[in-house]
Parts: sequence; C-alpha cells; structure tokens
Amino acid sequence: MFERRHTKQISVGKVLVGGGAPVTVQSMTTTKTADVEGTLQQIYALAAAGCDIVRCTCNEQEAAEGLAQIVPRSPIPIIADIHHQYKMALAAMEAGVHGLRLNPGNIRKPEHIKAVASEARDRGLPIRIGVNGGSLDPSLYEKYGGLTAAAMVESAMQEIAYFQEVDFNLIKISVKASNVPLMVEAYRMLADTTDIPLHLGVTEAGPPPAGLVKATAGISTLLLEGIGDTIRYSLTADPVEEARAGRQLLEALGLRERKNVDLIACPSCGRAEVDVIDVANRAMKAFEEKKLPLQIAVMGCVVNGPGEAREADLGIAAGNKRGHLFVKGRNVAVVPENEMVDALVEWAEFIHEHGTDAAIARVDTSIAEREAARDRSRALDEKGADANNATEKIVEIRKNLGE
Repeated sequence: MFERRHTKQISVGKVLVGGGAPVTVQSMTTTKTADVEGTLQQIYALAAAGCDIVRCTCNEQEAAEGLAQIVPRSPIPIIADIHHQYKMALAAMEAGVHGLRLNPGNIRKPEHIKAVASEARDRGLPIRIGVNGGSLDPSLYEKYGGLTAAAMVESAMQEIAYFQEVDFNLIKISVKASNVPLMVEAYRMLADTTDIPLHLGVTEAGPPPAGLVKATAGISTLLLEGIGDTIRYSLTADPVEEARAGRQLLEALGLRERKNVDLIACPSCGRAEVDVIDVANRAMKAFEEKKLPLQIAVMGCVVNGPGEAREADLGIAAGNKRGHLFVKGRNVAVVPENEMVDALVEWAEFIHEHGTDAAIARVDTSIAEREAARDRSRALDEKGADANNATEKIVEIRKNLGE
C-alpha cells in the first residue's frame, strides 16, 4: 500500500479529517435549503449511500433559517456553502452548522474574511478554503497570465494569511479545476507547501459516465500518491451518485472498509451461454441496498469462471442453461438459469452471516463439482478451448510475419 501524506487533523462535527483518519466522502444537496423536509430527505439518502459530510448552500436568509432546522435532524455533519455574502457565513454559524466553505475568489475584503474566521475560531468550527479555477481573483489571474496551479495555490495561501492574523487554524483546503492535469498539479504543489488537510475534487466534472471518468482520473491519481483527506465527485447528476462513486473509489483503493458488494464480472466471449452483461446488471441491482461486504463474481462460462474468480467469496458461472455456484473457487450448487441472481443473493446472505467455510460445509460439493465438470467438458467439445479462434489467428500472424 502507498503511504499517506501526514496532515494536521480537524473535526467536522464528529467526523475526523486528516491526521491519519479515514478519507471521507462529501457531497452537496441540490435542494433549496429553505425546503427543510426535501433537503433532509436528500441528506438521509446521501448518508445511506456512504456520504460522511454534506454541504448545503446558504445564500439567503431563508436558507440560514432552514439550516437551523436541518442541522439538529441531520445524521451527518453539515457544512454551509458561502458565496459573496460574508453575513451568510455568520448566520450559518448561528444556525449551528459544523463548518463552512468559503471561496477566496468571492469574498475578497480582508475585514470580512477575518470577521468570519474570528467567529469560527470562537465556536471551534473548521473552514474549507475552496479555491476554484473558475472564480480566481482577477489580480492573480493577471499576475500569472491565466489560470495556473501556482495561482490557485497562492490564492489559498493568501486566505490562510488572513486566518492567521486572527489566530484561526481549523482549516482544510481545496484547489479544484475542471482540467484534470491542472487540478493534479495544483494539489501536488499545495501538498508540498503545507500540511493542512486537503479536500480533493475535479470541479464541474459533468454528467456520467464522462464525469465519473474525469473525476476518478484526478482524485485517484492523487490518492494513490498519498495526497488527500476528503473527496467529492462533482457530477451533473443526483448527488447520491456522487456519494456512491466516492465510497466505491475509496473501497477499491483499500482506503475504506468495504460496505457493499464488490461485483466482478468477465467481459464475456464466444463461449458464454448467457448474457453476462444482463446478469451482472441484475445482480448489481439486487445487491444495491443489501450492504453485504463480499466480493461476488458473475462469469460467462463454466470452463474458466470458477478458476479465474477463485478468490471471490461467491460466484456463479453459466453452463448448459444453468448456473454453477462456487464459493472460494469450489463448486457448491447448480441452479436453473432464471434463478441465478436469486441464488447469488441467498448464498451471499448466508455467507455474510456464517462465513464461507460454513457455506461450503452445508452441501455435498461432489454433486456440484460433477455437474460442473460435465458442463465444462460439453462446452469444450462444442466450442473448443479456444472459443475466440485465437490459435488460428496466431498461425496466420506467424505465417505473414515469416514471409
């Protein structure tokens, strides 16, 4: 595993950020904050999807009043997002939020910045300095001849200097840009400049799937270098998708304990006897809300499936219009094709409660192994070991290259 960069630690409510704490997932509500019930409904959905901290806009008096009702009922800490009006930051703190996000490009008067920082200091509330490539201070834009990593880092450091004047140090920083290489460069530069915890994100990544790819490219690059203490996917989509993507990324990188199924599936080939994509999609839907921290495999054929996915906790491989269930590479049962997904769910729930050894012990594996061997032999007889005719292609390649 890669070594994580050491940073200072702050608390957002009861959630620790930095200092070796688990990397956290953040998102932002898309409802009007004044709509208390609608906002809370979205916050609960975000929390269920793996969100640790949620941001709500505070752009008007009604929003601040809404926060006063939302904060005590929220299952996760609330950060108020402030733009332009520093008095909204003061109102949000009065409402009881657990932290603020300030954009240096929007609140520029030093006396306003220091007034907010002083109040946050007295209340023990953290502030994220949210530098955004799209709202850089014009003076910095002019100084650096455009949007650069150095310009964004200087913007963050200028804000920190204002905070230091009033002895405020409960800080985390983001330097987001929609350009991935620029975003990565800015965070690397910032990581070399300060040990303040960093919030990672590619701003305005866009709708999935392109937005997911773009955000993952930037965020995962930095996480694999040990940079980053909290993350957000900024997608043009339901924010629940942001939280889910963030959680899945951290689980995939081994930075958070798995909460739900890690479903692996073969890409299919000429030997497959089922629509692997359809089975995998139905399995994902079936497990979506199950909260079973298992690795489950969906394989297109019984020839290589159990062997290739032998490390999975549970899997199923298709053969002769039926599914061969296997646990840790051992065949345990045979089910009709139309019962494959239901069988996966039933076995997964048993394994989650009792373990893989108990799952194997509850059946006579010799029966399943015999049936799997029979279907494997039939598939090889019908389609051969080389289902995609690679051997013939290799012969032609060698022949042509030899001429």
